[in-house]
Amino acid sequence: MKFKINRDHFSSGLQQVLNVVGTRATMPILSNVLIEANEGYISLTTTNLDMGIQCRIEAKVEIAGGITLPVRKLATIIRELPNLDVEVESTSSHRAEISSGGSVFRINGIGPEEFPPLPTFSDDRQFILSQETLASMLKSVSYGQSTDENRYILNGVYFNFSDGKLTLVATDGRRLALISEEVDVTEANAGKLILPAKTVAELLRLLGQAEEIKISFNDRQVAFEISTDEEKEGLKDHIYLVSKIVEGNYPNYQQVIPKETHHRIKVGREDLLHCIHRAALVTTDKNNSVTIKIHNDKLEISASSPELGESHESLGGIPFEGSEVKIAFNPQFLMDPLKSLTKDEIFFEFKDELSPGVFRTLESFLCVIMPLRLN
Repeated sequence: MKFKINRDHFSSGLQQVLNVVGTRATMPILSNVLIEANEGYISLTTTNLDMGIQCRIEAKVEIAGGITLPVRKLATIIRELPNLDVEVESTSSHRAEISSGGSVFRINGIGPEEFPPLPTFSDDRQFILSQETLASMLKSVSYGQSTDENRYILNGVYFNFSDGKLTLVATDGRRLALISEEVDVTEANAGKLILPAKTVAELLRLLGQAEEIKISFNDRQVAFEISTDEEKEGLKDHIYLVSKIVEGNYPNYQQVIPKETHHRIKVGREDLLHCIHRAALVTTDKNNSVTIKIHNDKLEISASSPELGESHESLGGIPFEGSEVKIAFNPQFLMDPLKSLTKDEIFFEFKDELSPGVFRTLESFLCVIMPLRLN
């Protein structure tokens, strides 16, 4: 194998695939990146067996072939090279010589045949979405994922392709976020999966490279083919991210959504977010709640703790009919959906101090938040 490549393009490609590699790989090959040289480009692939990623970078390939090299050390070396022009050549003993300007490195590798192949998918369950749409949907719900490893089913985002739409759901048992978007779903390609939290984070990092993303999945794995802007950083065609899915049945999230809420108020998202943020400045780990009081066309937010004192915020001009209602919430649970949304007009629905509060937008987003006991 022998190729010439732009240093910065090579470096940015290695950064794209670096995150997947764990710091404590169970096998030496899992610490390596598979480099395969073909006509006009090289492909870089890494995997941790749960998740894998591949990207292509433009290169001038003289001799096709492949090798695997320690990815973290290689990324550091490439970044530090003195010239933009880099030449890489491998030997039959799985050693790579990297030269740039006056610098020469000879790095020991492992044969490409030992690298675990990424899975392939049939055409039966495939969907093409806008990258911007999927990124926005994931941001709208991903904060709701559970971090409790004992509830592994909830450690991810639920994707449901059915009834002519894609619905994403995340919950940790104390709050639930849901968003839907119309998608061309038929009876033949309908399906559902739970995407692990680590893959959600990686996908959010990669989205926005260009316009489209192709999603393919089966009962055990899912692949995201992310189109890239070919002018950017030498990336060619696409980035391919593949992941195992969380096995098991997601709980019936429809049961959590309140069937009736007695009151609904319209409020400015940013105004409410800033008020909650300021009120929460006096909360502590022991006293981590804010109280929302709605009465006389006014919304008041207060908090207190013995150590720090009290805070009080108010928003006027909110039409409200009925007797006073007070509900306490974890402030972070209120702020997370408000931060993730982009629309400034939201609706807050509620019933009484013991019932969940619900944020909604005019689009198909909602976030259900369980209340705390009022002091």
